[in-house]
Amino acid sequence: MPRVFIPALLKPHTGGREIIDLPGENVRQLIDQLESQFPGIREKLCSDSDMKPGLNVAVDGNISSRGLRQKVAPNSEVHFLSAIGGG
Repeated sequence: MPRVFIPALLKPHTGGREIIDLPGENVRQLIDQLESQFPGIREKLCSDSDMKPGLNVAVDGNISSRGLRQKVAPNSEVHFLSAIGGG
């Protein structure tokens, strides 16, 4: 089952849990599972039908440009990361 790592700012929404194993084949399904267990967390991660602006998802160490459509494997590690700007 994919393992989702919850960032510090979202831990209050998961009762302090920082790692959650969830069934799913893509990031959207994982967020749906999170929402079913922790109502209201989707609005912190998603805006309309994509990731919130300024938020990235990394699957197995690779930041995805596919957002919610990014596939995950049964042993994937999924991290939600704030985008870092600079210049």
